[in-house]
Amino acid sequence: LLALLAEDLHKRGELRGGGVVSTVMSNLGLESSLERHGLRLSRTAVGDRYVVERMREGGYNLGGEQSGHVIFLDHNTTGDGLITALQSLAIVTRSALPLSQLSGDFRRFPQVLLNIEVSENRPIEEIPELQALIARIEGELGGEGRVLIRYSGTEAKVRVMVEGPTEKRVSAYAAELAEAIRGLLGGR
Repeated sequence: LLALLAEDLHKRGELRGGGVVSTVMSNLGLESSLERHGLRLSRTAVGDRYVVERMREGGYNLGGEQSGHVIFLDHNTTGDGLITALQSLAIVTRSALPLSQLSGDFRRFPQVLLNIEVSENRPIEEIPELQALIARIEGELGGEGRVLIRYSGTEAKVRVMVEGPTEKRVSAYAAELAEAIRGLLGGR
């Protein structure tokens, strides 16, 4: 949805900042779609407040999270479902096409998200075995995927996100990372 909204604002000369702000959890498909339209994706930490902060700093007027929050800074400083719905309906009305046809060039990358309970909270960057595993997987994915590992801000869990070209590869990599994290951080 963010890609469609960005493309529409861009076509009408109303998109500021040269792109969209979203979190590190946003799908690679969003970044890829924006790039095809000459736009960029600026990633932030997870949370609306980080998205809004970057929007203000960079002069952006569109941002959001993968969870569905869409922020139109010209209208509001938080995600607002009604504004998002109205903006989406306006695109459908102007184009006279169904929403399903408007998002035709968007390709969502397979993505697996796992939450692993852990008993330790060591900085991820200070665990050489895990860093080596991440580097190996990212190397195998090349430019067609990515790995994101972070601690939950609210629970004793590590969040593992893997994106890539196929569901099978992504699932295998996520399972391998989860097993390593359980072994290294006392997880279940």
